Amino acid sequence: MQVIDSGKGKTIEAFGLQTNYLEMGEGEPLLLLHGSGPGVSAYTNWRKIIPELAKHFRVIAPDLAGFGHTERDPNFSYDIKHWGKHLLAFLDALGIEKTHVIGNSFGGSLTLATAARFPERFSKLCLMGTPCDKFFMTPGLRSGWDYTPSRENMRQAMSHFPHNPDTITDELVEERYQTSLIPGAQEGLRKLLVQPNEEGETQLSGMPEHVVAKINHPAIVIHGREDKVVPTEMGFKLGRSMPNADLHVLANCGHWVMAERPKEFLQLVINHFSAE
Repeated sequence: MQVIDSGKGKTIEAFGLQTNYLEMGEGEPLLLLHGSGPGVSAYTNWRKIIPELAKHFRVIAPDLAGFGHTERDPNFSYDIKHWGKHLLAFLDALGIEKTHVIGNSFGGSLTLATAARFPERFSKLCLMGTPCDKFFMTPGLRSGWDYTPSRENMRQAMSHFPHNPDTITDELVEERYQTSLIPGAQEGLRKLLVQPNEEGETQLSGMPEHVVAKINHPAIVIHGREDKVVPTEMGFKLGRSMPNADLHVLANCGHWVMAERPKEFLQLVINHFSAE
């Protein structure tokens, strides 16, 4: 079986940035957009499921601007508009006019923002652990802001993400810790996150429900029932609002559905993207 054994994949210029990405398989393109959090990258987010997805699709997983091994530009404006421009430029550079997409957490937010403005670029969507409308910052999201690089701090930050603590292996801690040492990694993450209030709750905003309600793509929304990073209610909001979305809530599962329930996750997404 093919394996993804390094976070450094191919490189292509997109929106002025040398963009790192992983690619495997043939067929219809399937874009994987990673989430946020300390040490996140396409590799740390997706490497264990890419080989299975690649049996069915041409799988492409970029490091988004400010993350992983993609070039850092001090003049890049880290906001959803510019992340979207970078993403579309990346697809253009690869000659991909239209693709399926799986968005995890922040990657799901970017998927929704892009689908709302450029619906012709996406075929079908999968949104996993994705925020919608207003909610309060969770301890899991705050841990990303508070993180300073060390293996101990990485393990502590990651403790919020899975329901089963055995998901956090020494190997995973080391992978994400090493990625968090890339110059500019934490600075880029903090530009994505809202600085927590010193006292009281910190309000955050996902894509508003009235905008989501206009996204007509065939979609599946997948959320862990025990998600402590992006509340499960966000999945219900997406499932209620999107006209053509089916909602799947998986039991005994936190924010990393693809890691804690990989068999069920793969079955859901492969069936969804393969259906006529």
